[in-house]
Amino acid sequence: MSSPVGIAFHSIIKIDRRKDDAVYLQIVYQFINAVKRNFLEDGDLLPGSRKIADELKVHRKTIVAALAELQEQGWVNIVPNRGTFVKNPERIDASTSTIGAFRQPPKFAPYTFRKELILDMPKLEASAKYYFTDGTPDYSIISAEELVRFYASMVKRRKKSDDFPTTTEGNLFFRDQLSYYLNLTRGFHLSRNFVLPIASREQIFSILSRLLIRRDDVVLVENLSYFLPNMILSQAGAKLKTVPVDADGMIVDRIGDQFKPGEIRCVYLNSRCQYPTTVNLSEKRKIQLLQLAEQYDFIIIEDDVDFESSFFKTKGESLFRKNAGNRVIYTGAFGSFFAPGFQMNFLIAPQDLLEEGKKYLNIFGKPNFMIEKTLGEIIHQGDIFRYQRKFQKTIAERKELFGVLLRRYFEDEVTFTVPKAGLAFWVQFKPIFSLTVLQEKARDKGLLIPSSCLYQNRMVSALRLGFAHLDEQRMSEAIYLLRSAYGDLMDINS
Repeated sequence: MSSPVGIAFHSIIKIDRRKDDAVYLQIVYQFINAVKRNFLEDGDLLPGSRKIADELKVHRKTIVAALAELQEQGWVNIVPNRGTFVKNPERIDASTSTIGAFRQPPKFAPYTFRKELILDMPKLEASAKYYFTDGTPDYSIISAEELVRFYASMVKRRKKSDDFPTTTEGNLFFRDQLSYYLNLTRGFHLSRNFVLPIASREQIFSILSRLLIRRDDVVLVENLSYFLPNMILSQAGAKLKTVPVDADGMIVDRIGDQFKPGEIRCVYLNSRCQYPTTVNLSEKRKIQLLQLAEQYDFIIIEDDVDFESSFFKTKGESLFRKNAGNRVIYTGAFGSFFAPGFQMNFLIAPQDLLEEGKKYLNIFGKPNFMIEKTLGEIIHQGDIFRYQRKFQKTIAERKELFGVLLRRYFEDEVTFTVPKAGLAFWVQFKPIFSLTVLQEKARDKGLLIPSSCLYQNRMVSALRLGFAHLDEQRMSEAIYLLRSAYGDLMDINS
């Protein structure tokens, strides 16, 4: 173009001096957005930097810095003695020949590869305005902006190279802070050498399956249990055997009745909040299970993922604390109520097992040291306790309301117990009927009940219904729609 583009820059670039982002970066981001939206087109000649600075009321050096950054990213082309031209690196040149053009891969691979039906996850249903989960938090309770501020602070203060080690040891500061937090909240007495932070539960069970499981090893699980850990153990070659559950948790007596010493490799369970029924393993059975572990020579994998949402008054409920880790490998979650990306999981076990486990972190991806440093700072400054109190207060209120609404709409047609831990109710219907039909009728009314919430056999029609993600209005509407769908189903069956 022979003359500069006539667009008013103040109409496409708004500078907010309250933001943490530098002014020149605000200009860069909004300029790129304007090009993508075709407010500025490829080849447009820009006015001089002084004119743009006058229009945006910023220093000319700010515009020069912004243009330099845009040129570095390929969004402008600065030609000496001619001017600065808009350049859209995402624009596809229509004149480019199609000969030898990139083609997508074939839909089906022309070669064989291993398929694992064991690891198939239940399909996710389409979204709906109202929905249940099997127990997830409301991530908006703790503002993501607060977490981002902690993270930004870590970036700005990054000066010493030893703050961010580059080995699989992880961030020593975070491990110190995490062990301190676990000791304080769970009654442990751990140094950092016995705690290994790991990004996800899936990674934890993948590592444990590699360290502990050989083909045909017997692993005992509760007859209703977590899908993914069980599938990971199965994929590693374990033979899963189920143990029934009642109101006191796993029926430990069945282990001694059905197995002999040396036949069992591991027992995997959640002793605090059994999935999906939410029951707590009784103190008597905890002692029995620990005694059996010694007598029968097996390992207990205790999954305490629901500790942060528990309301037990004492700290001594975990098998790990009773056993000091001699027969118990303990895994849990930290910051499960934080926005995804700021959550962490961890493994507690003998030091030599953790040393071996660290080797697999190179396979799954090295620790995110910046996130670990941020989480360590949240503990160090005491904010974690404030976040925990806020989260627990909110879920306590929502849990109480959920129970009230269930009683109001279903009266004596369902049975449930308000859970002491976890983020879901185990709701059993007195009549036996098809839960998939209920699911369909609820979907027709705008309520999604995922298949992961349905538990059906000849004796049981039950739902695991998460409550923590629902505010008062959505909770009331969701249970009303559930009752409406149930009423329609009962009318058909009557």
